[in-house]
Amino acid sequence: MLTISQALVDQIVAHARADHPDEACGVIAGKDGVPERFIPMENAERSPTFYRFDSLEQLRVWREMDDRDEEPVVIYHSHTATEAYPSRTDVSYAAEPNAHYVLVSTREEDTAEFRSYRILDGVISEEEVRFIP
Repeated sequence: MLTISQALVDQIVAHARADHPDEACGVIAGKDGVPERFIPMENAERSPTFYRFDSLEQLRVWREMDDRDEEPVVIYHSHTATEAYPSRTDVSYAAEPNAHYVLVSTREEDTAEFRSYRILDGVISEEEVRFIP
């Protein structure tokens, strides 16, 4: 189960809405599996159907997390026209075995579908999300 503050959820959704119609992406860093610090990242593809972290930005962010003794607790991105479910490409890029992979669908203007998954060895498992104040 992913337990996450409503403030972090709001930041993820706002980033997804701001980058729409392109997919948004980023990381929530934290310690001991607790998501704490919002890190929006650039979608190097600038695409409505695909995302990729810029390799230099990713290196910088991962080094910064290392220096702060943090880990990527949540890796998120948006889907702009489809449901919040991992694509085959999303699964192939899922390289952090302990991360929660959050997808936000911005296909509806007035609602955002927010779902979380574990992706391990190509297997997708949806998990419950608990929102806390």
